[in-house]
Amino acid sequence: MAMWNPPAAAAQSPPSAAWQAPTEIERKLYEAKARGDWVGYFDVLADCDLFVSMPRRDADGHDTGPPLSYWSPVVGQWCEVVQTEGVLPAPVPDPVFGLLSLGDFAESWGNDERWLAVNPGTPYEAYFPPNPGLWKAHADRAKGSDVQRGTLRTLRVGAPLQGPVAHGLGCGALMNVTNGALWNAMGTHGNGYFLERHSLERWWGVTDRSSWRNALDGLLKGRGVRGPWEFVLEVRAALSQQFGGQVDPALWRETAEKALLHSAAESGGTVSDAQVAGVKQLIGRITRYEGRFRADGILAANSRVRSALAWDYGRASCMARWGIGARFTDIPEAEEAVMQVCRLSQMTYNSWEEFAAGYILGRCLHFDDEQFGHWYTEMLHAHRVLATHAESPWRTVSWV
Repeated sequence: MAMWNPPAAAAQSPPSAAWQAPTEIERKLYEAKARGDWVGYFDVLADCDLFVSMPRRDADGHDTGPPLSYWSPVVGQWCEVVQTEGVLPAPVPDPVFGLLSLGDFAESWGNDERWLAVNPGTPYEAYFPPNPGLWKAHADRAKGSDVQRGTLRTLRVGAPLQGPVAHGLGCGALMNVTNGALWNAMGTHGNGYFLERHSLERWWGVTDRSSWRNALDGLLKGRGVRGPWEFVLEVRAALSQQFGGQVDPALWRETAEKALLHSAAESGGTVSDAQVAGVKQLIGRITRYEGRFRADGILAANSRVRSALAWDYGRASCMARWGIGARFTDIPEAEEAVMQVCRLSQMTYNSWEEFAAGYILGRCLHFDDEQFGHWYTEMLHAHRVLATHAESPWRTVSWV
């Protein structure tokens, strides 16, 4: 029988006064267990992601061995183990972890006579005889893990809270708040091995280490942003430096057209009327987005977006972590990429506020098409969370 191994540093004794749960989920589980509220305990499980360990060969479809089991000396039973996110060990090549909900777990249980072990070896561990019908009832009335989307979640134990790594991870916080992911978990399993790989293939065409590295390098070099977006923003920055203060949009359009024609003439090329019209249209889009940003508090009055490179740098921070979850890289390589995100962002921007405005503009130019739909409203909500939450990196990690 394949064996599940408990955490190396199992802590079964009651926590000391200085003890801290890794995340809010484990804190809620501990409190429910302490008061003997097993209904509440399962309600917490129903509203979070659960993870199961499996050999890498099984996950990759090379083997169909028996599921991992754990002999619990606490209840004297063979158990199937589920863990919550804050309890998971740092990712290694093997084993990997798959994500599932309490409802999925109940439906797949079948006639298994093993017990259910939740976070064995921790102060919030619990063991239950098989009762998939009861578990599914909890799942059916719960909101599910989507309740975490749009919230700031912090890993309070074993994760960076200060320094360049925390800063680089903070650059991905807008996306992580939107997705309900832990903002500062460097060694993260994300949505589990299968979903991380599926998402990378669907959204990025990433299917192996080489394509992951190419995607990461492209983001670190700003390839998704450099071009017309940065060109027009640089033209405005030059005008602002030359004349001071705000730049009239008409002057901005005229100067951008002249710069475009001059650059083409120097290179021996030509510029079409459609290209000129496209640049002028882009300036109008940026002007209108910035007006909405000021109205919604993303930009201060009379402020402007410095650069849209934050859109690539923030996604690079996330790409580094996604590569760990998908096992396309390891923590040291991903950590170096995150520190590079920190350095590049500090070279381009002067504050979290400037970075955030650049990121949101890039996302809107890429996806939103001036609809101010969910591509924008999700960012507006995440921005408000990060601007006000006491644990937000924007409030706890200095920009420089």
